[in-house]
Amino acid sequence: MGSPVETLEPAQDLQSGSATQSAPFRRIMVCVDGSEMGETVVLHATMVAAAFGAPLTILHVLETESHGDTPPSDPLDWGVRQRAARAYLDRLVSLAGHIDVRAELIQGRAAEQICCWALQHGADLTVLASHGEHGRSEWTLSSTARKLVDGVPGSLMLIPADGDRREVSAVRYRRVMVPLDGSARAESVLPIAIRLATAHEADLLIAHVTPAPDLTKVGPLTAQDLELEQRMIARNERVARSYLDQIHARVSEAGIEARTIISRGGDARTRLARLVRREGVDLVILSAYGQRGPRDTPCGGVAAYLLTHVTAPLLVFRERPRRVMKRLSLEAARRAASVRTPAQSAP
Repeated sequence: MGSPVETLEPAQDLQSGSATQSAPFRRIMVCVDGSEMGETVVLHATMVAAAFGAPLTILHVLETESHGDTPPSDPLDWGVRQRAARAYLDRLVSLAGHIDVRAELIQGRAAEQICCWALQHGADLTVLASHGEHGRSEWTLSSTARKLVDGVPGSLMLIPADGDRREVSAVRYRRVMVPLDGSARAESVLPIAIRLATAHEADLLIAHVTPAPDLTKVGPLTAQDLELEQRMIARNERVARSYLDQIHARVSEAGIEARTIISRGGDARTRLARLVRREGVDLVILSAYGQRGPRDTPCGGVAAYLLTHVTAPLLVFRERPRRVMKRLSLEAARRAASVRTPAQSAP
């Protein structure tokens, strides 16, 4: 680990940045499955919705064995499940405080219906837990969470379902971390991070991992090779420090504490995961794609790794091209016409 660049001056307001504009999230959806994790997930979604002044929808899917218009095989049991689900949603709505919140109860296959709802209602951010009512397993994500990571449009916020369940009232954002790799894509999340850090009086931690020199090796390195390697390491650190100084200068007027850290060499994914644990980070915010990430996948390599290896809540910001969203919306509408059978919405 290289020596951290630490500064404790206030961070700057970037909310007018062109990448995210002032309202990156206009409609937020939080998915619950009837488990105890619902309270924690709703609270996280409420905190984000309040910071951005966005309406919040709490969505619960009653899963059915079949789909389409086929009625449930046991109407009495189905009625009991519906009443229990509405009571559960009423309790979650009461946790949201004074923000604009509503609950929706629908039926079908969970991941499919959630994706359809998000597309049809233009959800900018989907909030969900890594695991639901069955708890953690040998898999890093539940099957529904994995499908939503791959299929839901817009940005995603994943709340880990760890074994240390804190009281709902104890959930706070005291330290927010933003990983940057020097790309405009990565920097696009800075306005979001600053908005949340300001709203929750959190410290802002800006992290950068310098790349390790990649020399072709077909035998032992010569003295010249070793010298070149050290020169490249020194160059990467020098450029990284200059870059973070510029970022810090740009975020010096928002009135929050900001600190920059450089992690030297190694794999960026594992280095960032270690930083999250070491620094006691409460929320990680990053772009789905960085400097090298392809845009034909749901997330780039770093974001995909952190989604399954970080124990802190993770907000992944992603924008999809308008033409892709239009195509997905048409596909969702066709599926919904033949699949979705709405249950009565909760008040």
